[in-house]
Amino acid sequence: MAKILNVHNLIKSYSSGSKNLRVLDDISFFVEEGETFSIVGPSGSGKTTLLGLCAGLDHLDSGSIELCGTSLDSLSEDERALLRNENVGFVFQDFQLLPTLTAIENVAVPLELQGAKNAEKTSKELLEKVGLGSRFDHYPSQLSGGEQQRVALARAFSTQPKILFADEPTGNLDSETGETIIKLLFDLNKDAGTTLVIITHDLELAEKTNKILRLKGGKILSENSAVL
Repeated sequence: MAKILNVHNLIKSYSSGSKNLRVLDDISFFVEEGETFSIVGPSGSGKTTLLGLCAGLDHLDSGSIELCGTSLDSLSEDERALLRNENVGFVFQDFQLLPTLTAIENVAVPLELQGAKNAEKTSKELLEKVGLGSRFDHYPSQLSGGEQQRVALARAFSTQPKILFADEPTGNLDSETGETIIKLLFDLNKDAGTTLVIITHDLELAEKTNKILRLKGGKILSENSAVL
């Protein structure tokens, strides 16, 4: 299978006062099309920094990242944004819904940015899939945390992305609600044939994916298949 994400010898540092803090140190791995892949580690291990680099939201110091067959280093900011808009979906711990838009309007935003003509129809179908068929016109403030994350899931899959990055998708949810969200995430992912990359500190969640990359102190601790 083709590699949809290929990371090679990645190094990333940040300046802190007079010190240079190396957050990621010589990271190499790849993710194949259609795979489910998790990046696991404690707080401060570099997980979220790695996600930002892989999605082209930040710049690495050295090494290389290819996303959907394109080297991110060779792209301008506008070209990176276009690549994300056409190929990448996101789910965040804090939902990141627009508070002044209804559920259906939040889901439709990425579709409208792409100029899709069927944005409302697609948005309704996805909200029904995640169990929010009766909540189209509700604003985020009128929804529970679990319902907001369902809207975020529908939005993430609305443009049929090739790869979806989920950063601690159950981090703000109780365990029962979190289990429901994870089942929905994997079900939607299977239906769409999307490549799924999950950033998490939850090993139980990570073990549901095909492969686990373990980080500690900015270095790879191990990489192995989680399930057959």
